[in-house]
Amino acid sequence: MNIKSLLLGSAAALAAVSGAHAADAIVAAEPEPLSYVRICDAYGAGYFYIPGTETCLRVSGKVRTEGFSADAKNAASRTGTLWHDRDELGFDTATDTEYGTLKTDTVYRFEMTESTNTSKVLWANISLGGFLVGKLDSQYTLYMGYTTSLVNDEIIYEGPKELNQLTYTYNPGNGFTALISLEDTNSGSTTTSYRGAWKTAEADHYAPNVVVGGGYQNDTFQFRVVGGYDSIVEEGAIKARVDAKFGAFAPFLMAGWNTDGKKLNQYAGSFLNANASACPVNGADCGWGDWAFWTGYTYTLSPKINNTTMVAYTDSKILQVSSNLGLHPVKDLLIMPEVTYMHFDAAKTSQWSGELRFERKF
Repeated sequence: MNIKSLLLGSAAALAAVSGAHAADAIVAAEPEPLSYVRICDAYGAGYFYIPGTETCLRVSGKVRTEGFSADAKNAASRTGTLWHDRDELGFDTATDTEYGTLKTDTVYRFEMTESTNTSKVLWANISLGGFLVGKLDSQYTLYMGYTTSLVNDEIIYEGPKELNQLTYTYNPGNGFTALISLEDTNSGSTTTSYRGAWKTAEADHYAPNVVVGGGYQNDTFQFRVVGGYDSIVEEGAIKARVDAKFGAFAPFLMAGWNTDGKKLNQYAGSFLNANASACPVNGADCGWGDWAFWTGYTYTLSPKINNTTMVAYTDSKILQVSSNLGLHPVKDLLIMPEVTYMHFDAAKTSQWSGELRFERKF
């Protein structure tokens, strides 16, 4: 009986220990929180590390919808309301290397004007150590800065857009900058426009266009000069610009000179409707003539309201006066009403147009 009791007691003890161990085995430690996205703040806001790499990525874009009453680029426009929609999606990457930061910049654009849909690769370029290669707006346009934040910011031609280039920019970090850019002529079969005033392409043309620029910037002022040579037309243009910032008031003045006012070229061309009546006699009247100037300002009335106004005039006697209000009810949302007056002296006509833009950036 004693032996039986001893055996039963031992069995019970073993069962208890085994049960305790079994209970311990199913108690799992609480997992530590994992960070699936590493923030990369070396290149500005919005970048994060692509998992498993040391490459930083930023995704950005915008959605825009806007209505127009008449077309400011068309002297014959007497139509009613026009509507335009635009979506853009951008991908930027950056990686540190022994030669500096290796970057890429890609932007896809999707648009609809009335019932016409278009899509394209707007920008696609690679940069390293001051060099940039790929598709971007011309440095003749980009280096100077776009005229203003107006809806109608390029009725008076400011320079070519969206072309392939090989550019070197020198920036020692002391306010001085300089650049040289070899740019694609976008040439194909020989074509002319504006009744022969602009030879826009030439078959089997291999020589690039050339842009050279330089300038200086400090906390209050910026001065830049840029020149472009169109190797098809064999003419070019020069622009000079001064910007200033005095608190809430930011004025600018820019002037351009065309080497031959009787012709249009890539750097003194035209965005006007070539089939309209802005230049009824000479196609070159749709461009600058010998010169053009732009002046204007942006005034910040409050963190949520700003006013931009610009006046532009050309030797060919095209006058533009535009003004808008930029309303920012919440961060990254813009509501912009704008009014524009145009006078085309060669066509002896004037017109008013109105615009209303809604834009969300992210």
